[in-house]
Amino acid sequence: MSDSRFTRRHFFYGSLLTGAVPAVGFGSAPSLKHLGYKSPSEKLNIAAIGAGGKGASDIAGCKTENLVAMADPDEKRAARTFTLYPDVPKYKDFRRLFDKESKNIDAVLVSCPDHMHASAAMWAMARGKHVYCQKPLTRTVWEAQQLTQAAAKYGVATQMGNQGYSSAGARECCEIIWNGDIGEVKEVHAWTNRPMKYWPQGPGVIPQEAPVPSTLDWDAWLGGSPMRPYSPAYVPHNWRGFPDFGCGAIGDMACHILGTPNMALRLGTPTGVECLKKEGAGEYTFPVRTVIRFDFPARANMAPVSVFWHDGLTEKFTFQGVPADELLGDEDINGSLFVGDKGMVTTGCYGERTRLVPNARMTDYRKPEPLLTRSPGHYRDWIRACKGGEKSCSNFSVAGPFVQWMLLGVIAMKFDGKLEWDASRMQFANNKAANEYLKPKFRKGWKFLG
Repeated sequence: MSDSRFTRRHFFYGSLLTGAVPAVGFGSAPSLKHLGYKSPSEKLNIAAIGAGGKGASDIAGCKTENLVAMADPDEKRAARTFTLYPDVPKYKDFRRLFDKESKNIDAVLVSCPDHMHASAAMWAMARGKHVYCQKPLTRTVWEAQQLTQAAAKYGVATQMGNQGYSSAGARECCEIIWNGDIGEVKEVHAWTNRPMKYWPQGPGVIPQEAPVPSTLDWDAWLGGSPMRPYSPAYVPHNWRGFPDFGCGAIGDMACHILGTPNMALRLGTPTGVECLKKEGAGEYTFPVRTVIRFDFPARANMAPVSVFWHDGLTEKFTFQGVPADELLGDEDINGSLFVGDKGMVTTGCYGERTRLVPNARMTDYRKPEPLLTRSPGHYRDWIRACKGGEKSCSNFSVAGPFVQWMLLGVIAMKFDGKLEWDASRMQFANNKAANEYLKPKFRKGWKFLG
């Protein structure tokens, strides 16, 4: 890259990049100034809250470190992981884990269902533990704000489990856009085929009471949520379709698919959100299909932009005249499209397969020289931060604000018309009823921080 091109890019994007990446880039050398520095050769002692499902893969992702404790109320779901680590202490309730094991723990993996992410992460941070928390970080906007503030207060290393933030393709997409190769971006479309391929939701889903399995501690699984009878409709997987436990397709996939737009466009805070389309609304669950629009004002030297979220897509489709075959990079139908005034670029679920569209535009196209350094991997990025290195790329100062605006879309599904968001007051300016969904209600006996 020539010096003149380097200078032009930094002149044009200098204010945009301020705070977007560490001063010396993602993946720079550790800084010994950080309190609690741990030698890179020294292993972290990690506890896992959630050992089955995603918890199992999170534990595997940190296999270079020491697993010293696990908590999971569902013995059946966690059985395989429990068997792999027969000598590691196991608990049903993560609060008991902290009571007994806190002195032995450096860091915590939070991989339980969405409704308990924030409580588990807060308990860990308040005890000085580094935290890797699965997406969507929290179930409510208020909880995301609280975790963002707590991470700064307690000075711990954090990471949300949206691994696209560490992908080379997501960073390539940033560089293409920041280089001006598609001009001003004023519209983004992001899409997924979930929920229906992976879990049911809609009017046909009615939870039926059943006896609690002997392998499940139902009270511990519910955590701070209101008490209700056990139903196999919730456990072990389909809980994410129910608003008291999950965030639907947005909670499952938007942290991945909207991650690249959030990074590339430095989205910040929207001024409004609206559910434009809603099909198959259920009494107990989220709708089968939605289209949600987020409106963002101008940021630094970037124009105002509207981001459209499409979930429940099950058939071929086109955006801006681009054929589905050029947009769909995998069988799961997950991706995004940036529409600029000089062209378009598309990415996959995690920012992979970044390319200009239509495909003919890739002929003889040369991607910009790298501006962002490449990641060693999402788990390694966090582990390095825990040991005193640079902040991880999706730490809570990044992930928290991202999740806050994303979760506004969950609330928008419940109302007709545009919701006007007042970020300074952390509330909707035109809908008092919508404000009731910003913060969770905890049942007696549970505290957000104990």
